[in-house]
Amino acid sequence: MPIHATAVVDPQADIHSSAQIASYVVIDGPVTVGAGCVIEPFTRLTGSVEVGPDCRIHSHVAIGDIPQDRRFAGENTRCVIGAGSILREGATVHRATGEGNATIIGERCFLMTNAHVGHNCVLGNDVTLISGSLLGGHVRIGDKAVVSGNTAVHQFTRIGFMSMVAGVSAVVQDVPPFAMTDHRGRVVGLNLVGLKRAGYTAEQREDIKTAFKLLYRSGIASAQIVEVLRSECRTDAVAPLIEFLAETSSRGICAASRGGR
Repeated sequence: MPIHATAVVDPQADIHSSAQIASYVVIDGPVTVGAGCVIEPFTRLTGSVEVGPDCRIHSHVAIGDIPQDRRFAGENTRCVIGAGSILREGATVHRATGEGNATIIGERCFLMTNAHVGHNCVLGNDVTLISGSLLGGHVRIGDKAVVSGNTAVHQFTRIGFMSMVAGVSAVVQDVPPFAMTDHRGRVVGLNLVGLKRAGYTAEQREDIKTAFKLLYRSGIASAQIVEVLRSECRTDAVAPLIEFLAETSSRGICAASRGGR
């Protein structure tokens, strides 16, 4: 199926010949849709939107609408959806605020029903947003992270590589790589199942455990923790955590739950 007769496609749009555009889709503006994409009925893509190849965008998805930011003044911004991503029914992705900026969804991401990605968010590859998860503006999420259902993430918060955020929770501070959080957004342990599935060795997992004990139980000042981790940890498996902590944080690092393990 090429472009359905009831779809409305702007002359500025660049639709690959192999893409499928279903009934009542609206494509408004300089939208690019890559090879092998499927855009299902009643979806709207508007503004400067780039959809990479082999994406599947289900019904009633809205991509590229103006940001929910009172300061937005019509500047030229973009919205980018990486190759192989899936957006399920009702998902929304807003374009960025600030001249030349972009909201970016990485490759092979999975946005489930009614997930929302606010302006200027940057998602890495293989990120999963479970149904009803809400990302405020400027949120950054690392590769392979999971945000569970009906969870709200405060603007400017970072969620690290391969972390797993609990459902029905509020996340107001940065979640380190490999961490699992509870409904209060506090660290309760490591994503050990994810680490094993990803092929991390027992030595690497133990090194990450050591790093988290130093971070949360040693009492070492935050200004010194990066250098301590560099000297104490034996494998490069801890590198994502060190890099995460070395970056400037707008929100601070989330605390550990008293019952954490």
